[in-house]
Amino acid sequence: MRYADDCNVYVRSKRAGERVMELLRQLFASLRLRVNESKSAVDKVWNRKLLGYSLWAAKGRVAKHRVAPTALEMMKIRVREVTRRSRSQSITRVVQDLRSYLVGWKNYFRLADTPGVFRALDEWIRHRLRALHLKHWRRGTTIYRELRARGLPEHAAARVAANGHRWWRNSAMLINIAFPTSYFDGLGLPRLAA
Repeated sequence: MRYADDCNVYVRSKRAGERVMELLRQLFASLRLRVNESKSAVDKVWNRKLLGYSLWAAKGRVAKHRVAPTALEMMKIRVREVTRRSRSQSITRVVQDLRSYLVGWKNYFRLADTPGVFRALDEWIRHRLRALHLKHWRRGTTIYRELRARGLPEHAAARVAANGHRWWRNSAMLINIAFPTSYFDGLGLPRLAA
């Protein structure tokens, strides 16, 4: 059995919202239920969330779904845990772990009308994986050799290898050529924006 313990009530004005809130408190009190005052509020619809979703106003004041900021932050924390650079596992294993999480996350938030946010998340995840690759290679000579083997021009590979320990900065440079999106598709990394 599931209990419906989360709900939003939509009304036209703040005064109506306060009136309905008082009525709900009385109704729940008669049923011997408590309203969680720390989570309950009379507020604008754009500022509230329900089950990980919140609403936003698109062009023409049309209400659309988006991933709530707190749910987005929790997802980023989870991805950071899986792709942390101190993890001593292969990229293939990291992508497998990411895949099991991202497929479920994508299915849950498939109703969100924010493809730009999903595209940005895809780029951020690939950026983290590129930084992880550089960290695994460690030394400048290894970085240079591996990038050259993946088709990066000599001057670009030398530039990245010269700053070998600046993994995050280097992973935003020209190594997109060495690790294009198709490379991560081949590893089985799901695209959130697809």
